[in-house]
Order: sequence, then C-alpha cells, then structure tokens
Amino acid sequence: MHPVLKLIQTRAQVTSVAGHAPLVLDSPHSGTVYPEDFRPVCDIATLRRAEDTHVEKLYAFAPAMGAAWIEAHFPRSYLDANRDTTELDTTLLDGTWTEPLSDDPRVLSKVRLGKGLIWKLTDEGLPIYDRLLSVDEVRGRIDHCWRPYHAAVARAIDDAHARHGYSIHINCHSMPAIAGSHATDFPGLAHADFVIGDRDGSTADPALSHKLCEHLRACGYSVDYNHPYKGVELVRRHGNPAANRHSIQVEINRKLYMDEVTLALDEAGATRLQADLRSMVEMLLATDPRVAG
Repeated sequence: MHPVLKLIQTRAQVTSVAGHAPLVLDSPHSGTVYPEDFRPVCDIATLRRAEDTHVEKLYAFAPAMGAAWIEAHFPRSYLDANRDTTELDTTLLDGTWTEPLSDDPRVLSKVRLGKGLIWKLTDEGLPIYDRLLSVDEVRGRIDHCWRPYHAAVARAIDDAHARHGYSIHINCHSMPAIAGSHATDFPGLAHADFVIGDRDGSTADPALSHKLCEHLRACGYSVDYNHPYKGVELVRRHGNPAANRHSIQVEINRKLYMDEVTLALDEAGATRLQADLRSMVEMLLATDPRVAG
C-alpha cells in the first residue's frame, strides 16, 4: 500500500472531538469499517453481531453539551480496543510473539473464550479465521488502531483534568438482551437494561457510580452494578479516583433501542433512550465528585 494512503487510513480509524467540560465519553466497539486485510472466514453479518451497534448515534448529542467524544471506526472483531496488548491469544499467530503477555487469570479467561485483543471466536463460538495471522499483521493492527485510540482517550481525559481538576470518563457500550455462549463467563444470562461497572470501586468513586445507578433507576430502568460486567481495559487504564480521575463503564441493553436480528434502529425506543442519556449526561456535567453529596 502507498505510504500516504496508509497514513490517511490510519487517521480515519478514530474520531476524536475535543470538549471543554470535565466529561469524556468514548465508544470503542461501535466501528463498522471492515479493513480489507481482515479476511475473516465467517460472513460480515455474523461479525456485525459483535458490534455495539448504533452506540455512537445514541450519544450524538454529547459534544454539543461540551463533552469530549472518541469513537473507533474499526470493528471490535478486528481489534478490541478495550483489551490490553498483553491480552493476546498467541495460538492465532504463525510466529513467535516477543512482547509481554498477561498471566492474570481473569484476563486469561477472556482469552480462552476467544475474546482477547484479537478475537478468535464470535460470541456464538464460531471461528473467525481459517488461517494464522502473521506477527507483523497483528503489530500493524496495534499500531494503526489500538495506539491511536488509546492516545485519543488519554489526551481527552488529561485535557479535562487539567482544565477542571477532575475528570469523569464514561466508557460507552451496548450488550445483547441475552449473553452469548462465548461472550462472557455467564452464557445465557438475561441482562438488565443497564450495567454500570467501575471494577469494584477501583476506577471511580463508588458514590459517583451509585449516583449514576440511581439516576437511571429513577428513569425507570433496571440497573446492575459490577455484574456481569465490571469494566475492562479502558476504565482500568484511565480510572484513578484518588487522583480525581473517574472512569465508569456503561452497558446498555440493545433491546431498548434496536432489532438485534436485523440491527435496525428502533426509532421510538432510541428516541426515548437518548432523552434519558441526555438527562444522564446533564447530571454528570452538574456533578463534581470532589464535593460530598
């Protein structure tokens, strides 16, 4: 590929909109641009079920309210930006991986499900590849997708914290109504309307997380906290409540706003949900976690 074209493609992998408020939102899994070098064995319709479809539309109002916004355009099944580079299944590779690898049992459970940095299996357990990936290929995905995405999130959070003395980072996701067989450690689980995760209070002040849960419950939603999703790499990497850096993962049940079979947006459901998400963002913008109560 021509180097100039490669540079243009790399820049297009991530959209980052600067904000002026202490709030940063990011959507790492709503990307729908499938790179030519992906070459999966399963069809795109199957892979699309892994997307956090339409999440970027649900939060489209946020930049106008002053929040920073970052979204990935590459698909989650190509590279999962919510995993660390150490979370790699090396059985996918045709050569030796010389970079560090995680030995954390919680991380390895995801890798065994086929859900590491580079996915091996779909949520239904279908193989994504009928080939091995080259080491250079995987390094290219990290350099062109993972690093720009994480740099954009880090920059937005640092800027918000520098301006206001604190930052609130909302890591935006969606989830199927029923957990797939290879999606989580809880296959077949019927999800609540929302799942709020702060890794057991390690990435955000639990008081802020509880305030968020109660706000959503007051809107009429069922809300679970740190189960079955506690938050993964993006909140782990960027959350440090002791330093007034709060990162919370927000999972939304797709049944609230879309048809999970056709992926079509349910306009009525999405309109209602977006109004409540706007209310949530307004509440967060009015909240200084440094102030008790």
